[in-house]
Amino acid sequence: MNRYLKELKYQLRYGLPVWFSMLICSWMPDISPIIKLRGGLVSLFLPGRPKGLTLARDVSLLSIDRLELGDRVYLAKGVWINAIGGINIEDEVVVAPYVVMSSNNHGFKNNSVKQGGAHPAPISIGHGTWIAAHSVVAAGVNVGRGNLIAANSVVTKNTDDNGVYAGVPAIKIKNRVDNPSSIQSKHDVGR
Repeated sequence: MNRYLKELKYQLRYGLPVWFSMLICSWMPDISPIIKLRGGLVSLFLPGRPKGLTLARDVSLLSIDRLELGDRVYLAKGVWINAIGGINIEDEVVVAPYVVMSSNNHGFKNNSVKQGGAHPAPISIGHGTWIAAHSVVAAGVNVGRGNLIAANSVVTKNTDDNGVYAGVPAIKIKNRVDNPSSIQSKHDVGR
């Protein structure tokens, strides 16, 4: 019975409010004011109430009570996060479309994953990192600060700061260097 009460408490505090916030905004387009609105509503129910969260449609957040988001984080369309083992995403991280982060690995027992249970391990994403589209960050990984994780990469090991990582499994291909631009929005691009 205690397990059911814990689940009910979790759903009332985190699961249902986040789901409802996403639901009422689900029909709205992914334009700047709406992703800010969606992020603002959802952040009211997240641990630590992160500031400046921007959130696109179809984002899935599991084990929300173990998810720590920094300020000014962006989660793009289709991002899937399972924080059962704990996930800490620091400030100014950009998570591109369809990225998967799971702080859990399945176990096997009697040749069956259904009987094997879970092996949770925390994930940490450093300040200012960009995780490009369709990438995967595995349980137990610490991604350094200021990294670029290239599209379609699978990060299975810790990364250093300020690196560009690519591949399956992801390896460091070069140091990332600053390359600032005066273009901050689509309105800054001349025709």
